[in-house]
Amino acid sequence: MPNNVLPVHLSRAALRGRTPAQIEQHLAECGWTNAWRNGIYRFHHYHSTAHEVLVIACGQAHLTLGGEGGSRMQVGEGDVLLLPAGTGHRNDGSSADLLVIGAYAGGREWDLCRPGGTDVEEARQRIARVPGWDRGPVG
Repeated sequence: MPNNVLPVHLSRAALRGRTPAQIEQHLAECGWTNAWRNGIYRFHHYHSTAHEVLVIACGQAHLTLGGEGGSRMQVGEGDVLLLPAGTGHRNDGSSADLLVIGAYAGGREWDLCRPGGTDVEEARQRIARVPGWDRGPVG
C-alpha cells in the first residue's frame, strides 16, 4: 500500500442532517466533483490518480485505513473523510443503511488499485503527479 505523506482528515458530523443531493451540491461548491453514491469496498484498495472524499450520508461503518494492520476507525452520519491519493482503505463492516457520497478533488478520474494487483512503483509515480486540492471538502 503506497499511502501518502499527506495525512487523512476526518471531520466528525460536519455534514450531518443534509440530504444526499445537498451533500453533492456542497462538495461541488468546494471543488469536489465526479460524485457517486454507494458504499465502501470490503477489500483493501486505493486510488492513485485522485484525492477522494467520503461523506457518510446515512448509517455507520468500521474502516481500516493504510492497508493491512492500519488504523481502524468508526465513522457515522455526517462524517467527512478526506483520503489523499494512495491512501489504503477498506470497509470492515457497516450498517445495512450505509450510504456514502464520494467525490474527487477537481473532478479527477479515479482508478482502483489493490495490493498485489497493481505495480506499487508505477502507482507511486501517478500519486506524485496528482495535484493538490484548492479547497477542503468541508469548506
